[in-house]
Amino acid sequence: MNRILFESGEIVDGVATFGGERAAHVLDVLHGEIGQTLKTGVVDGKIGTSEIVGISRGEDGGPLVSVRVSHTADALRPWADLVLAPPRPRAMKRLLPQLAAMGVGRIVLVGARKVEKAFWGATLLKEEVYRPLLVDGLMQAGTSALPTLECRRNFKRFVEEELEGFCPAGVRRIVAHPYGAEGKKGEPEAPRKGEERVVLAIGPEGGWTDGEVELLESRGFRRRSLGPRILRTDTATIALLAQLMQGD
Repeated sequence: MNRILFESGEIVDGVATFGGERAAHVLDVLHGEIGQTLKTGVVDGKIGTSEIVGISRGEDGGPLVSVRVSHTADALRPWADLVLAPPRPRAMKRLLPQLAAMGVGRIVLVGARKVEKAFWGATLLKEEVYRPLLVDGLMQAGTSALPTLECRRNFKRFVEEELEGFCPAGVRRIVAHPYGAEGKKGEPEAPRKGEERVVLAIGPEGGWTDGEVELLESRGFRRRSLGPRILRTDTATIALLAQLMQGD
């Protein structure tokens, strides 16, 4: 945790009191003591610092830390959005914190042809399950802008009817795909500098179908290849985001 984040309701009269993993981190890793300054912030709000004003024990015997907060700075803003054909829930659970940490602002999970139908019943899709994973990623990155997550089970309908609202004109659009039709290697999407927002479309474990890629290309997406190897969804997503963060 490079920044402790609070929900807005946790702060009362300028003071936040917290326990659990956050308190354990402050005391065991940061060796927190009265008067110490911590990097803190509000989920989806301002960031800044807080001063430890109290250390106690809760009713369950666990540690409680009280801090007086001062949050006046704007956090880093998201720079990328993601259209993602989701992998299995276990891989998705690993991926979500990393997406938040790397600056993804909006995540739309789409029902591409090769997405397992059972995924849509996964417990992971409940906000009370996925939200803490995203917050963990924000605390790792030291920022606070919480990504949104939506599901669109009909891929074709989403692209044809909602995509323009999701990524308006002028936004860079990239579809990750190692091959074109009949196994022809896709040409890398040309790098462009200085753009504010990127929308990245990542396919399922078995890859996009040719028809799905063609549909995305008809809406202005350009292919981006990491080479001929077929990568897992979470690996490809992180690799491409890392490249794009460097302006590639």
